[in-house]
Amino acid sequence: ATGSRVLLLQTVDTEYTADSVEWCPLEGCRHLLACGTYQLRKPEDQPADPESKSGLDIDEPQVRLGRLYLYSFNEDGSACPLVEIQRGDTSAILDMKWCHVPVAGHALLCVADASGSIELLRLVGSENTYTLQPFSTFALDKHCLALSLDWSTGKTGRANDQPLKIISSDSRGKLHLIRVNEAGPRLHDVATWQAHHFEAWIAAFNYWQTEIVYSGGDDGLLKGWDTRTPGTSVFTSKRHSMGVCSIQSSPHRENILATGSYDEHVLLWDTRNMKQPFADMPVQGGVWRLKWHPFHYHLLLAACMHNGFKIFNCRKAIEEKQESYTVSVSQTLPNSLVYGADWSWLYFRRLPQTQQSFCLGSFPCSDPEAGTTEVCNQKVVGQSPAPSSDHLADDDGEGRTRLQRGVQLLTENSKSSGQLHTVGSKISDDDPRLEGANSDSTLLATCSFYDHVLHLWKWQNS
Repeated sequence: ATGSRVLLLQTVDTEYTADSVEWCPLEGCRHLLACGTYQLRKPEDQPADPESKSGLDIDEPQVRLGRLYLYSFNEDGSACPLVEIQRGDTSAILDMKWCHVPVAGHALLCVADASGSIELLRLVGSENTYTLQPFSTFALDKHCLALSLDWSTGKTGRANDQPLKIISSDSRGKLHLIRVNEAGPRLHDVATWQAHHFEAWIAAFNYWQTEIVYSGGDDGLLKGWDTRTPGTSVFTSKRHSMGVCSIQSSPHRENILATGSYDEHVLLWDTRNMKQPFADMPVQGGVWRLKWHPFHYHLLLAACMHNGFKIFNCRKAIEEKQESYTVSVSQTLPNSLVYGADWSWLYFRRLPQTQQSFCLGSFPCSDPEAGTTEVCNQKVVGQSPAPSSDHLADDDGEGRTRLQRGVQLLTENSKSSGQLHTVGSKISDDDPRLEGANSDSTLLATCSFYDHVLHLWKWQNS
């Protein structure tokens, strides 16, 4: 798209194949990034079948290894801004999500793993660093894999009396509604029901009406459910021609739903009419994850497996409920399957020269005028969870200087101008501070199978 470019800032070798990446959405912790991995190790120690449709091979007997990484995006202008601060070996991770609100004073990360469990991890800060600590575990069912999860907190402005819930799906086609006791917090089973004949790849809340959840399965069906009467679907759609593996409700616009499938299409729906989608966007790759932009209602990020990732501008489609969209970014990554993708909540806006730049998040603005892409390979060495200089590949002085310009801070200018958003603030396309702004700079991360790489990108959009 005109005025749009994506810059690769850093690559990280995750050792195991990576399939889930999530930026923390909570103010003060938005520099933190979690990455989950899934490594198949068959009894004869043979590699997984590269021709497998999903890459997950869940029907074959094998050992499923996982590792959870926690990274910090550092604002010091270093050549490798993403630094590992913790790692921990686990069962293979298939999905994870941060809760959008603090619970009992902590940020919570929920993980769905191959042992069939949902695990809550509590973020604890100490001595200028953070660690994720196990807090509560819930076993979904025997002999199943937990395939996906979603929090009920996806929309800004959750009511105080709204229950905190998690919906999860498993490899036996079941959905599990779980309530989080915030005083604990502890996980309590609310309802479990058979949703699909085969794997239920994805489950997601309607963020505007959290009694409603959606699910997608390997049977090619997209279904809606009212959790007050679980077990009977409120609709079933056969519009996708293959397994449905990604769903996300819009956190910005009520009644907008995005779905993706192995059929290599992203569909946009008005939830008031689930007979036909109002937009059909081909992507030339299976759509494993979909993420709406945290602040711009019309931007949709898609992890498209063997076809990399794409960013769609859905403004006209959403406003006019018609099939009109543009592809702002289409980035392919050879010899990899992109499974995980997420927008950073560190959002930067560059204003005309007469005004100061500002950002929403923990850090002030980077400089979107820095035009050179630098790639830093962060090869993890040994098993130590703590970062050290040994974890970072050497870089020449010139490359370091160019990348430093790319992440240069404007702390004092932003603070003195009073334009740095504060805790509890909300930004949207209608924010008057965005009028006349001529450039966005957004961080995003992707991760992929087979090449076991985490990528950090900066997208500049005029």
